[in-house]
Amino acid sequence: MSHPAAKVLDDKLVGLCYALAAFVAWGILPLYWKALEVVPAQEILAHRIFWSFVFVAGIIYSLKSWSSLAGLIKDGKSLAMIAFCALLISVNWFVYIWAVNSDRVVEASMGYYITPLITVFFGITLLKERLDLYQLTAFILAVAGVAVITLHFGRIPWIALVLAVTFAVYSLLKKLLKVDSVSGLALETAFITPLALAFIIFKQFSGTGSLGTLSPAISLFLVASGIVTATPLLWFAKAAQKIELSTLGFLQYIGPTISLLIGIFYFKEEFSAMHFISFCLIWAGVIVYSWSAIGGMKKLPAFLRQESSLKS
Repeated sequence: MSHPAAKVLDDKLVGLCYALAAFVAWGILPLYWKALEVVPAQEILAHRIFWSFVFVAGIIYSLKSWSSLAGLIKDGKSLAMIAFCALLISVNWFVYIWAVNSDRVVEASMGYYITPLITVFFGITLLKERLDLYQLTAFILAVAGVAVITLHFGRIPWIALVLAVTFAVYSLLKKLLKVDSVSGLALETAFITPLALAFIIFKQFSGTGSLGTLSPAISLFLVASGIVTATPLLWFAKAAQKIELSTLGFLQYIGPTISLLIGIFYFKEEFSAMHFISFCLIWAGVIVYSWSAIGGMKKLPAFLRQESSLKS
């Protein structure tokens, strides 16, 4: 019989592996979308939505977990929130795919760095929360980082802001819904799938569709986009059940860091001195914010920390 402490350690190790797998997968995702750059971004999005629905529906069927979906479908308020989540994640996916295939991976990675700090902003403005000194400092540093890029290049980094805002709102709604990742993604994609499928059919019958008309590799990548989308979400859900929220908070920056390095060193995108200054300010904000989050988690009793992890 295994010792309870050993089991906890094993669970944490398994959770850490799931988390690392999820965040590394999200980090290298630009390489996947770049392989599809010959396909218009809106067509990639349509395939990503449709095949994600097919893949997740297959998982639900194999697990016989229809009951969780039935409860959500009967709740009109939850359905409305899920529909809005579907809109937000569709915008987020489209902008990200477009950014990657328009050589804007560096700016896209910025968006996911500042997402937690956008959440802080929502807490101030929408929930009337009061910030501690660490959170306020982190927010000011992130704003300064975005301001440096804006003033130097004379344009707002809209890709980063759209990605950050849509994902922050999406995450907030998902927290309020308390829906497991598989059921949530199934319903979200179900709302958009009819439009996505109609668009795919239109493109195919008009002779401009990419499925089966380009190389076999492109067709395979389009179909597999559902697996690529859903699998990291499932890994993340497993990780959230086994490791603490503060650990996930630190690990979440692995993804955008990998994407940033890919953008700079593999795609050879511009990374000027002003980019470096801007990112340094944002990184400083991220470190201060993470330090504050860890301090807050340590003040909680152990059982509450575990509960917070389960709910994420």
